[in-house]
Amino acid sequence: MAPATTSAATARRGTNADRKELVAWEDWYARQDYRKMPWHSARPSPWLVRAVRGQRFPPRTSVLDLGCGTGSNSLWLRRRGFAAAGIDISETAIAIASQRAHRAGLRVQFRTANAAALPFRSGTFGAALDNGCFHCLPIRLRQPYAREVARVLRPGSPFLLTWIPREVRSSLGPPHRPALAEVVSAFEPGFLFASVERGDAGSPDGWMVCGTPFARCTALLIRRMGRQPAPW
Repeated sequence: MAPATTSAATARRGTNADRKELVAWEDWYARQDYRKMPWHSARPSPWLVRAVRGQRFPPRTSVLDLGCGTGSNSLWLRRRGFAAAGIDISETAIAIASQRAHRAGLRVQFRTANAAALPFRSGTFGAALDNGCFHCLPIRLRQPYAREVARVLRPGSPFLLTWIPREVRSSLGPPHRPALAEVVSAFEPGFLFASVERGDAGSPDGWMVCGTPFARCTALLIRRMGRQPAPW
């Protein structure tokens, strides 16, 4: 029997579990100043900065920031001439990101949206990044998410994906930490893997959350020009 799959339309409607997760995210933002959020940083992610400086993103292209939170990466990209857009499941996060853009005099398209059912036409963007969205998704939404990211990207476009790997056993952090094989399983039908790097916990290249160091993995993926070839 073939495994059950979740379509973008089904993801858009959501489940009771999805609605509970949305309430939980909103509660996070309602309870404290966003600047004290465990995942918030006023600075862009170092691996994004390296990717842009290394010309991994085409200059001035349109970039989608998936799970943008309060928008730090999107704002940094806009300052460097990219046409930035950001989506997040939290209305409060998007409101904060929009306020930050307004105060900075920057035009960024921030929208509340389900990352597994994106509200954009196919081929809208020339690049995308995910700085911790994928690893927060329920496992059943991984493949719909990967298909949606591939759909809204133009062929040949880069996608910078960062996640906390399964080997991290801390009680803090996302509940669905994927192994590399799971990431490949979700994304390889629509993407080529150009590179994968690991930043160890406690190193300058790791991730710091709530004062706790985490290891992180970052993959540079390239949207396939066509269908994945059949097995030999």
